[in-house]
Amino acid sequence: MTKRIGFIGCGQMGQAMIQGMIDAGVVKAEDIAATALSDETIDFVTDEYGIQIANDNKRLARESDLLFLAVKPYVYQGIILEIRDEVPEETVVVTIAAGITLDAMKEAFGRNVKVIRSMPNTPSLVGAGMSVLCPNDFVTEEELADVMEVFESFGQAEIVEEKLMDAVPAVSGSSPAFVYMFIEAMADAAVQQGFPRDKAYKMVAQAVEGSAKMVRETGRHPGELKDAVCTPGGVTIAGVNKLEEVGLRSAIIQGMNACTDKSKELSGKK
Repeated sequence: MTKRIGFIGCGQMGQAMIQGMIDAGVVKAEDIAATALSDETIDFVTDEYGIQIANDNKRLARESDLLFLAVKPYVYQGIILEIRDEVPEETVVVTIAAGITLDAMKEAFGRNVKVIRSMPNTPSLVGAGMSVLCPNDFVTEEELADVMEVFESFGQAEIVEEKLMDAVPAVSGSSPAFVYMFIEAMADAAVQQGFPRDKAYKMVAQAVEGSAKMVRETGRHPGELKDAVCTPGGVTIAGVNKLEEVGLRSAIIQGMNACTDKSKELSGKK
């Protein structure tokens, strides 16, 4: 890809994306530039990734073919006010935040701009991310393919309709937090039974990773895979029954719905 890629903001998610692109050979380090507020971040990112980094958002906006806004949602209005007259017509702007709609981006820029909403997740840091993209009508198929290539360099990516974007945080953006809670709870139980904590985390994390891989690679229904583990009268079905009794499924569904409700609130739909 012979694109100039810019990141306004270079926190953990921005760094994960940059690392993924460089490692996958999607783009060379010298073709990536970023901005950051603190000198500490500027020095670290320069040393760690070998990219150009400074604090001039306007210049970065002028010189980028793909411009990632990798900042918190509450910062968007101020950043766009700063750069909106600098972004070239052909530049594709990629948002990385919940609740920032395509219409909101158009209103903030005051003109038609090529925009792609995206929602990556933190496993992108280890090359196992799940990202969801939603382009507006001004993005070409070729441009969308270029952005997909970027996101697929640190995991997997899917394109969805914008009406589904408010549910994405629950499905893939926030859900790693729920999985971490699950892993922590299972490890706590293992420690209670006498396992050293480091071994408990290793064993539980591998069990979760392997289970996810079974779902993805076999294509079998999760319920069918669960049934295959449950020997009649055995220990697994006893555990499954207890989890059903205390409402595991209901708790997960309620947590995900709460995420979606908050996402809708941020985007002004509630």
